[in-house]
Amino acid sequence: MKIAVLGGDGFVGWPTCLHLSDAGHDVHILDNLSRRWIDTELGVQSLTPMDSIQERTRIWHNETGRRIHFNLIDIAKDYELLKGWLAKNRPDAIVHFAEQRAAPYSMKSDRHKNYTVNNNVNATHNVLNALVELDLDAHLVHLGTMGVYGYSTVGAAIPEGYLPVGIETMDGRTVSQEILYPGNPGSIYHMTKVLDQQLFAFYAKNDGLRITDLHQGIVWGTHTQQTRRHEQLINRFDYDGDYGTVLNRFLIQAAIGYPLTVHGVGGQTRAFIHIQDSVRCIEIALNNPPAKNSRVEIFNQMTETHRVRDLAEMISKMSGTEIAWLPNPRKEAPENDLVVKNDKFLGLGLKPTTLGEGLLAEIVDVAKKYAYRVDRTRVPAVSAWTKDIAAKIEHDPEGKRLKSVS
Repeated sequence: MKIAVLGGDGFVGWPTCLHLSDAGHDVHILDNLSRRWIDTELGVQSLTPMDSIQERTRIWHNETGRRIHFNLIDIAKDYELLKGWLAKNRPDAIVHFAEQRAAPYSMKSDRHKNYTVNNNVNATHNVLNALVELDLDAHLVHLGTMGVYGYSTVGAAIPEGYLPVGIETMDGRTVSQEILYPGNPGSIYHMTKVLDQQLFAFYAKNDGLRITDLHQGIVWGTHTQQTRRHEQLINRFDYDGDYGTVLNRFLIQAAIGYPLTVHGVGGQTRAFIHIQDSVRCIEIALNNPPAKNSRVEIFNQMTETHRVRDLAEMISKMSGTEIAWLPNPRKEAPENDLVVKNDKFLGLGLKPTTLGEGLLAEIVDVAKKYAYRVDRTRVPAVSAWTKDIAAKIEHDPEGKRLKSVS
């Protein structure tokens, strides 16, 4: 297949491009490189050194003989340029990663909220609009988030996208209907993914677009089979308080002897998936497209759930690193349970990579190798959900006043 990967320079986008190219697909990256500019804005860099996208694709070609094409396009702003590229290249499938992905970043300020909404919603709508205008029957695979469901405990497993409900009619009968699972976003970022769902539902119904929406859990790990082929193909590794995912942050903190930062009581249960499984799931979704004029296909792209404090205690025991219990910058319940169905990917052959000490130790080794690149002042999570919460958080860039326990 000819596949356009929107946002192919990012944390999940880059290893996906390598995985799909290695499988024999003709891969084209469309990216505005905004994630690199955000690094500059935040004054932080990936733990792992990242070459330019041009150098990355050159190394891949030298190693494999396969080409990954790069196109500098801002799909949220340059609709005509996006439309022109799609008209000329007419890909068989589009993988959509081109959204600002960090909940803390989306809550930093009113400017960051506006940017996240404008970028994410416009990017999604521009793609859908262009597909209709060009009469392009490309399968769109979108990377969403488990966060669209929210994290409240309902006493039942979260289904894959759709919820069967009974509705009482005017004459007293009860009729059954399936609806999108009610959105319950916990940040501006998550809200944009809920809005994406509504856009997808409309365009699938109105214009017959073939769309798959992947509700992904928190990604951990850094290496895939392809990124291991050459040191310059390595994936990015975020450890800062805005973009670092919780397990990766714990592992880098353990590697540099920084207390593991648990916010609140650590009772938040989250869904997780290893980066290798993430790229496999995207390939599985591409190989199993929905029929034209069918509803949006929704997968829960996760493999296991863990409570944050349990992860911290496991990493602490493994590494001997202390745990720091800090105020929670998010507006969320201190405790939640999370049971999630992921039958579709399992039924299509996914063999999950579960959390184990071997892989965790591998990531710690990567972190130790590049520990000299860590800016310890960027480790604390200080982006607050409300002004009241912000007032309660003591900003201490050096982490000198972290209250730690063994």
